[in-house]
Amino acid sequence: MSKAHGHHGRPPKAYKNAGFLGSRDARPLRILAEFLEPMSRFRQHQVKDTIAFFGSARILPAAEAASRLEALHSRAGQPDAPAPAELERAETGLRMARYYEDAVELARLLTEWSGSLKDNHRFLICSGGGPGIMEAANKGASLAGGKSIGLNISIPFEQLPNPFISPELNFEFHYFFMRKFWFAYLAKALVVFPGGFGTMDELMEMLTLLQTGKIKKKVTVLLYGSDFWREVLNLPALLRYGVISPEDTALFHQVDTPQAAFEILTAELMKNYHVEEE
Repeated sequence: MSKAHGHHGRPPKAYKNAGFLGSRDARPLRILAEFLEPMSRFRQHQVKDTIAFFGSARILPAAEAASRLEALHSRAGQPDAPAPAELERAETGLRMARYYEDAVELARLLTEWSGSLKDNHRFLICSGGGPGIMEAANKGASLAGGKSIGLNISIPFEQLPNPFISPELNFEFHYFFMRKFWFAYLAKALVVFPGGFGTMDELMEMLTLLQTGKIKKKVTVLLYGSDFWREVLNLPALLRYGVISPEDTALFHQVDTPQAAFEILTAELMKNYHVEEE
């Protein structure tokens, strides 16, 4: 063809066409990508299974919660004095901060333990990748010199990845259900710290899958902070109304200290998965 007739070059291949890949018609490809890309990366880094930590993004480290409360107290008597409700929220924040510190300690203990196993690619700490309890879990693993996973989600109010996730195991999901698939598929244990709608959603989905036998493997579930869970999860009422069975309450344990959680988790994982310490 002569230049006079023009030459438009090749059109982009469909799988390199960004406009198409972002379109409604390509949604199945995007969903599949959020299954296949993590699977490829987990295989590459020999990730076999995890201990998943769930909990509120809003729980602060103790030092930060204390300094927030102190800053409010320092404004007492000033024209911009904090309202009683603001003080009360900050006081609650300081009480809740112990869960952040406990999550750090438990993740540290578990990461040291998994590093002592013959196969030290087992039972990596996995969090939702954001701040609060998620950050605490990744931080604990980092303090023990181990790798940890962050399964982050793109949401409008910008949940940025916390700085303690191993860079090669830092994931960003668009679809909540694909993120939850990877939590459920890899987890051999869950530790559920106090949290709100997201934490409840993850906990209830996992309990449903275990209760209905859709998850066939043994998964140890710990509810961390019995005062909190007793108040927000009224199991006696569910039993009284006959909507759960007595045996359903055996799907999880309740714990209040990092040491108690560590002992249950390691005993259950060693029993269920025949792991050997070096």
